[in-house]
Amino acid sequence: MGGEQGDQPLLDHFHYRCHDRADDPEDSLKEMDLAGKQIAVLGAGGSGYAAAALAISRGASVRVFDSGSPEKLAAAVAKFAALGAPLTAGESALEPPHFFETVVVSPGIDTASPIARSFAAASAELIGEIEFAWRFSNAPVIGITGTNGKTSTTALIAAMLQAAGLRAIAAGNIGLPFSDVILSGERYDWVVLELSSFQLETITSLSPRVAVWMNFAPDHMDRYSTVEEYFAAKRRLFDYLGEDALVIRKEESDLGLTARTTTFSAFSTSSDLGYLAGEIVHAASGRRFPFAGGELQGKHNAENVMAALAVADELGLAWDALAPAIQQFQAPPHRCEKVALLDGALYLNDSKSTNLHSLESALAGQDAPVILIAGGKNKGLDFAELRDLAARMVRECVCIGEIADHIVEAWHGVVPCQRAADLDEAVAAARRLARPGDIVLFSPGTSSFDMFSGYEARGEAFRSAVRDRASGGA
Repeated sequence: MGGEQGDQPLLDHFHYRCHDRADDPEDSLKEMDLAGKQIAVLGAGGSGYAAAALAISRGASVRVFDSGSPEKLAAAVAKFAALGAPLTAGESALEPPHFFETVVVSPGIDTASPIARSFAAASAELIGEIEFAWRFSNAPVIGITGTNGKTSTTALIAAMLQAAGLRAIAAGNIGLPFSDVILSGERYDWVVLELSSFQLETITSLSPRVAVWMNFAPDHMDRYSTVEEYFAAKRRLFDYLGEDALVIRKEESDLGLTARTTTFSAFSTSSDLGYLAGEIVHAASGRRFPFAGGELQGKHNAENVMAALAVADELGLAWDALAPAIQQFQAPPHRCEKVALLDGALYLNDSKSTNLHSLESALAGQDAPVILIAGGKNKGLDFAELRDLAARMVRECVCIGEIADHIVEAWHGVVPCQRAADLDEAVAAARRLARPGDIVLFSPGTSSFDMFSGYEARGEAFRSAVRDRASGGA
């Protein structure tokens, strides 16, 4: 990640954009004094542990509460005890023992749940781990949200900045708690945060220097009572932007913002960054970036690259210098991940597709005939919503899981569909159907819990089935 600035010609404008901090490395951190403060942490998972550790490192007295089974949380009780943060589990966790200055709630806990409501009433404030960590850091933040694509875009932007010689790290919903970044003591030029709606619900001051909105579609309806409520949670990303902040958003998303904005879209002709014949085009300048031929596949991934290039423009980084890093970047596992070229057909693992919008994005992004493997748990999704798109993009579909019969019925008359008993049988069927030049796309469009422990296990099973055949299996 290193290299002196003078050795990096693509950083010509970086000093203007980023170096507004004091020269002393110690001045790059806000040193909040929590000595004697009573802090409660709700949730004994990774973000809860990181928040507790950060609070203790700043002198706070910390207690942790989780309403899960005491038996199942026995190991966590010991882990938090070693940290110096007693963990109360089970029904005893539902009532706060006293007043707390701050309650830090984990994103997996609904702020409308009984435990969150009772602790909110017994504290001065209830915030999330992202907001808590933000209060200790002056490193500028690139915040990224959206229903789909935010993990890939977060990882891509961090890798791009690192390739440019900047000290950048990806954190947040991508897996590394923001609090762990602060605890590390490392100084970063940029923190690239993937931000879920759950995390954005509990911010009260987080102010990204660059705020990226990838897309929006209904999701998490088990948490939100309406689509509008989910949208409002996502849109909180922009609530505390400074005057010099840049918004980067998908052209089709009307957010009603007055901030300085760059738009992108692979499907619009009016965006600032667009897609034409395998290239990303900057409308105003005519600059072009070669997308086709890189490791990333599909127009939805082209939009991820557009967002990254918009960040590059804001930082004064030259596209040409960044091209090798972007073209060599591989999507995180299970997100339109290239698995193998078998009999002339390209096999893509998009097991992270757990809703119709992600399936829609994967299908719309392809430039070749698709043999689709779709299906899984029947959670009430209506695949008829994608009937017209499937008719245009899918030559044949192999359906799996509880929802297989529904897909066959929803697409009857427009896409030939067949059922498979399991994923291995589905891959075998797709191989028989595929022709050279086709794309075999595993994009289930629903969750995996009818057949697998999660989308990761499902994606690994697909990978294994394809690679077994690529290495000479049946």
